[in-house]
Amino acid sequence: MSFVVFPAGPTDAEDLARVHVTSWRETYRGLLSDAFLARMSEPGFTRRFRRDLADPKAGVTLAAADRYGLVGYAQGGPSRRGAAGEAEIATLYLLRQAQGHGLGAQLMRETARALAAQGATSLLISVLRDNIRARGFYEHLGGEPQAARREPGPGGQLLYEVAYRWRDIEGLTSLP
Repeated sequence: MSFVVFPAGPTDAEDLARVHVTSWRETYRGLLSDAFLARMSEPGFTRRFRRDLADPKAGVTLAAADRYGLVGYAQGGPSRRGAAGEAEIATLYLLRQAQGHGLGAQLMRETARALAAQGATSLLISVLRDNIRARGFYEHLGGEPQAARREPGPGGQLLYEVAYRWRDIEGLTSLP
């Protein structure tokens, strides 16, 4: 399969929302409540993406497409912890059909490069503790797992997340 990765803009909001909702339903079934997943709203996420992508301070959003349309995206910016030089990829989602072709690694690498160009020297990404497939993916890319922490999740559900850290962002940006 062939993919192209590009900076997303406000005109991509509807497709990003479709990918977001679909990938959550594919990925988090059994990890989040079915009722919450069923209530996810593409129009609501479209509005959020449109607003965020129009804000020049919103960070980096890269979209990935195949010949049929968008199949994934990643968003990142300064880390929530606010540590100097530390960036965080807040979201990385791929439709199931696009997984297993190297696109996730490409999105990680390209997002890390964009964040490094903005001055980031280290990188974090968090994942649900029980999302074993994603955890293996981040470990394969060289991320160092941090201790699991309890976080408030969607619908008031308490979840456990594990942050993966790259102390030197170049360890990720230099991957082929």
